[in-house]
Amino acid sequence: MTVPTPGPPPRPVDHLEVVDQAVAALDGLAGRPLGEHVEAYERVHAALSEALSAGSSGGA
Repeated sequence: MTVPTPGPPPRPVDHLEVVDQAVAALDGLAGRPLGEHVEAYERVHAALSEALSAGSSGGA
């Protein structure tokens, strides 16, 4: 039986990086069809909500 070798430890989540990436997803939104705006804002809202929740609960 082969025992898997452990990889590097997981990198802690940088919540500010998550926020920056979420907001960056809005770049160029003005040039996209209006029908895509709601979905884009919903994705950003979900990412920001998750980052806020993780940060307020003391998550890594």
